[in-house]
Amino acid sequence: MAKFELKLPKMGESVAEATITNWLKNVGDAIEADEAVLEIATDKVDSEVPSEVTGVLSEILFQVDDVVQVGQTIAYIETEGGAVAADAPKEEAVAVKAVEESVEVAKETVAAPVDFSDSEKFFSPLVKNIAKEEGVSLAELEAMNGTGKDGRVTKTDILDYVKNRTAQPVAAAKPVQQPVAKSQPVAAKAAPVSVNGQDEVVEMDRMRKLISGYMVQSVQTSAHVQSFIEVDVTNIVNWRNKVKNEFQKREGEKLTFTPIFMEAVARALKDFPGMNISVDGDYIIKKKNINLGMAAALPNGNLIVPVIKNADQLNMVGMAKAVNDLGNRAKAGKLKPDDTQGGTYTVTNVGTFGSVFGTPIINQPQVGILALGAIRKVPAVIETPEGDFIGIRQKMFLSHSYDHRVVDGALGGSFVKRVAEYLEAFDPNRDI
Repeated sequence: MAKFELKLPKMGESVAEATITNWLKNVGDAIEADEAVLEIATDKVDSEVPSEVTGVLSEILFQVDDVVQVGQTIAYIETEGGAVAADAPKEEAVAVKAVEESVEVAKETVAAPVDFSDSEKFFSPLVKNIAKEEGVSLAELEAMNGTGKDGRVTKTDILDYVKNRTAQPVAAAKPVQQPVAKSQPVAAKAAPVSVNGQDEVVEMDRMRKLISGYMVQSVQTSAHVQSFIEVDVTNIVNWRNKVKNEFQKREGEKLTFTPIFMEAVARALKDFPGMNISVDGDYIIKKKNINLGMAAALPNGNLIVPVIKNADQLNMVGMAKAVNDLGNRAKAGKLKPDDTQGGTYTVTNVGTFGSVFGTPIINQPQVGILALGAIRKVPAVIETPEGDFIGIRQKMFLSHSYDHRVVDGALGGSFVKRVAEYLEAFDPNRDI
């Protein structure tokens, strides 16, 4: 028998940890190669961790709700035939000791998490992550004199603090956290009680809590401004009606309006690279790739944003397949963590639910998001060489929210106008 270490796999850029939500196998259960052993959740998406080998689950090192770092051993699997070589006794002892130390660190982290909601100050996600990784307590953060706007703690502030501090972070955190729990029991918010005894009180699920936090944080971070423009998409509607059956028969894929709009957005981002950026404190990061986020509603009503990588390099067939693949896997709960990483600009289709236009919230740290309104038949003035006429046209609104800290009205308005121009100039005789 050989012992195989099941580790938490790498799950995409910027994903450093995950929470165990469910063990699908118990100690003693047989496991096939590629069979899911447990379910995990990151701050973006839920997924499964499969086994790389066939064997029997011999030991579980973490429990449900434990936070595990990427690369940490989370379980041991006994395999037959020495397919996985056993470590030497000395090396095994060292490995076991390292695992035990990791477990203790994880237990301390879970037992005493830093609850930023207890603070009246605003801390950016980057500062929060650094504080968590470096063991900086909430009390230490609140005591810092930030150099950012309105006294906010910046990345440079917290890195300088970590570099220069002499006190041990754990020792500094414990005296603050423990007395608060005893002297201020109100800090643990009690569930609201129905006044009339008839209202139902339901706690938000994990993803809804995360979305709630992201939305509030985005509004607090970015100065949101909106620009609206009406677009005539009659040529697009007629073209799609003409080719959609042939497209599905040939490609085995449905041709929706989304890939057509995504293509126009990707082209406009190439024309206006100032919209394809992100913000980190006082720095602007110009993105090399155009990765379009596609907001998708889940069956439970929650929202997720899978990303089409290098969208500007896809033709209409490739874009349609990417849109359908991500949309279908989002509905089925089969997205991988990497599918939601690396977005540089986001598009959301509010018209799916009948909305004419909307004012979407920016997906941080991006600087813009475009909402696609419902397509409607409306009376419109048609200009011809013989004069103006009233006719029925297919029209929609584009709603562009952008970060006024780094995007002024000229850029924000010009960008959405360019998207509209590409849509209105769509060739009705285009081949698929």
